[in-house]
Amino acid sequence: MKNLNHILAKGEEHGQVTLVQHLTEVSLLAEKVAQYLGLDTSIARKGAILHDIGKTSSLFQKTLTKSFQRPPGFLFRHELASLFFISLLNEEEKYPIIDMIVAHHKSIYKDIGGKGLLDLDENDPECFQRHIIGFDDWSKDALSILQHFNFETKPITFQQANESFYEVVEYCQSKKYGYSQWKGVLIAADHLASAISGYIKPLEKKLFVLPDLTYYHSRKNELYNLSMISTDDKRKHTLVTAPTGAGKTDFLIRRCRGRVFYTLPFQASINAMYERIKDDLKNTDADVRLLHSASSIKLENGKVEEKILQRHIGASIKVLTPHQMASLVFGTKGYEAMIVDIKGCDIILDEIHTYSETTQAIVLKIVEILCDIGCRVHIGTATMPSVLYFRLVDILGGADNIYEVKLSDEVLDTFNRHIIHKADSIGSLSNIIDDAIYRNQKILIVCNQVKRAQSLFNDLSERYPRVEKMLVHSRFKRGVRSQLESDLRNIYNNSTEACLVVSTQVVEVSLDISFDLMVTECAPIDSLIQRFGRINRKRSKETIGHYKPIYVLVPPIDKTDALPYGLEVLQRTYEALPNGNLMKEREAQLMIDSVYPSIEFVNIDLNAVFKDGKWMIKELRHNSKSALLETLDIDSVACIVEADKGFYDTAPYEEQAKMEIPVSYRSVAYRGLDNSTSGSKPFIIPSKAYDNEFGFLGEFAKPEFYNVSLRFL
Repeated sequence: MKNLNHILAKGEEHGQVTLVQHLTEVSLLAEKVAQYLGLDTSIARKGAILHDIGKTSSLFQKTLTKSFQRPPGFLFRHELASLFFISLLNEEEKYPIIDMIVAHHKSIYKDIGGKGLLDLDENDPECFQRHIIGFDDWSKDALSILQHFNFETKPITFQQANESFYEVVEYCQSKKYGYSQWKGVLIAADHLASAISGYIKPLEKKLFVLPDLTYYHSRKNELYNLSMISTDDKRKHTLVTAPTGAGKTDFLIRRCRGRVFYTLPFQASINAMYERIKDDLKNTDADVRLLHSASSIKLENGKVEEKILQRHIGASIKVLTPHQMASLVFGTKGYEAMIVDIKGCDIILDEIHTYSETTQAIVLKIVEILCDIGCRVHIGTATMPSVLYFRLVDILGGADNIYEVKLSDEVLDTFNRHIIHKADSIGSLSNIIDDAIYRNQKILIVCNQVKRAQSLFNDLSERYPRVEKMLVHSRFKRGVRSQLESDLRNIYNNSTEACLVVSTQVVEVSLDISFDLMVTECAPIDSLIQRFGRINRKRSKETIGHYKPIYVLVPPIDKTDALPYGLEVLQRTYEALPNGNLMKEREAQLMIDSVYPSIEFVNIDLNAVFKDGKWMIKELRHNSKSALLETLDIDSVACIVEADKGFYDTAPYEEQAKMEIPVSYRSVAYRGLDNSTSGSKPFIIPSKAYDNEFGFLGEFAKPEFYNVSLRFL
């Protein structure tokens, strides 16, 4: 074969990878994915080799040079040029491989840039002619590359290329509702190959390895009651309700039989869970990964592959938030690859009750989809409104399908840990806080809004200048946030001196800390119960029957001040709480049902692509990401400070991640801010909009001319 190393898949700015190397790596991974799914590996291989063969076009090769200036109206979609070669396939191979090629970058219709195949066929009568330019010359290189991969080839005429192109157009127009598994195979393999180019061989063996969970089956302790209960029940799904510290994590993991996706609500909780599971399974072959945009900063071991694998397919255990699965609900780009990765796996949904109304609706829809694609769903919760419970039971196929575990009232009594006090204001508790500091206690104060937490931390810093203190919330640079979480667990949690931690809701779930005193703003009863779990958490024979104080502040009067919660829910919660008395675990369900006698479930079916057990999106299509971001007010985008921009633009991915500040789409998207063109393309905020001690300062996160401020974030 003649030397074809001058034909590139990626230009110098992206590693200058040859097309032969890229196709080799994608084909290896596509075969691996297909084998895992029980699909024809020869089809997977051929589709992977053909998917980018259109990059041999001289038009595409010009776009990879540094000097290339895109002329007005220039259009070349390499995946469309790849379609010229489908006449080399037999009939059984053709349509799965078309699925792999035609939409691996763009939705075939209503693509956000209007560059999908059917968009161009509808709006650009010259589409075929644009892509066939120079075909007589570049097709020879393409065929040489295919021969290198042992394809049976023959020269392809202009007429054959034309017929193939319009055969695909007709095929795509006839597509039915559903998702394309073959498209998912290609996207999964292509994205992973691009991320770890040059490292495929050593990593291939780590993909789709079933985790050895023997460690969790061997741990038994009478203090952790769930560890004494068998998980051998044959029912498919699981629903376990138990207080913090009863051993839910181990129980849920013991219920798993395959690869595991472990979901939790907040970044802090998935960081902690990732470290815990990674340490638990350190002596096994399990590939444990953390899935959120800050994942790489948790991996400082110098292994290149570890730092870039996190977002991709094939982990033995993946720890994530449900927001990373939301593409399943909204059909956003790559959702088919998510299905390919997650299909038939064990999915743990821990603390499912803690989500906002919209996110809860999305989680319920995710559960519907997981059931449809053959997953085993294991739900753990400390508390759950009965109306939510019955909804989940229905989605999971009824009680006969669910192994349900609850603790007896006698056991629940051993988890009573807190005396609840109601308070009018934090100012009225000054003497309480002073006394706790005098007695070298660890104090946790929780606010519902970032801005209030920042303001309170500033006040406490002035009042207690010599006391060790920390502010933690979701709006810090990821590198700083990671260090804060580590210090909270390893320094403040173990301190024998007085310390003050001011936090938001991020402390509610799976953060293993045990403080002595809590002052908290009123939150919904289920969230409060989670917060309470950070006080007097350590469980031993000596601590059972010993109680520590929690002070709950009266709800605000104004609905805006109550956000992100509903004011009426806060008022019902406050009324249901004991005052000066023991919080009894056996009474928690009655309290929850008094706060939530009914739930108005948010209807997201208008935007969802799965409804009434059926897919409502046609194959090879996906929706724009903006539909998801508009629906979710989550940490869905990132920003960086202006002072970091120069370093960010040239830094490797793991360093870029440390500089990013996760924020909600709505908090920055309409402020007239510029975006970086590098990394995750974060919004660029003025440097004065961030402080390492206080985090993101929303009122300054706008250009000088844009006079808008956010009250809460």
